[in-house]
Amino acid sequence: MIGSGGRRRFRAGDSLEDLCRACKAVRGHTVIVADPEGRALRVICDYCGSQHNYRGARDPESGLKPPSGPPRGAPVGAAPDRAVTERERTFPVVNVSDQDENAMDLEMLLRRIIREETGLTPVSMAEKWRGGEMVLRPGRPGLQDKSWPIESFFHKVVMLRNRLRVLEQQINGADVPEDLKIKLQGYITGCYGTLTSFNILFAEEEDRFHGSSETD
Repeated sequence: MIGSGGRRRFRAGDSLEDLCRACKAVRGHTVIVADPEGRALRVICDYCGSQHNYRGARDPESGLKPPSGPPRGAPVGAAPDRAVTERERTFPVVNVSDQDENAMDLEMLLRRIIREETGLTPVSMAEKWRGGEMVLRPGRPGLQDKSWPIESFFHKVVMLRNRLRVLEQQINGADVPEDLKIKLQGYITGCYGTLTSFNILFAEEEDRFHGSSETD
């Protein structure tokens, strides 16, 4: 679909090309999340099945850098697409007891709920890791290293954190014996404690994991 200004409008299920960092090549992708303006936000690689935010980047083998401006066909002067805006990332926590304030903040609340469900959470990675790579190097000589963009690994850590939080909420609200609930909560707290090694990836203290020896 072509919108005003000649820019193509996407919706879930549409096909496009994007740089897949798992494949390290430009491949066909399917849109799985698009915003109301028809901009692709999240895609899945048709070849390897990996999901990531839409980048509009080019093949690194071509020697060309990802475009710093808006996608081709976008109106002149348009800003580059961002999966999570700075306003969303820095927006204060909504006070659910203040109904008048919530009427104004409903849009932001809905955006956060949608992003939590789709994995597009406004969580910032520490600046020093941006653009870096995580490398697994075998102990035996002659074997090839395996590397991933740190951003991809960070996204998986955030997704795991989100799922644990949802599981914790489900347990707290479940109609089960109290001793079983405490036992299950203890397992989740143990998972948080195990994952504290990844706290160095998070820019904000409030986004990090806290184990049983730490206070929230």
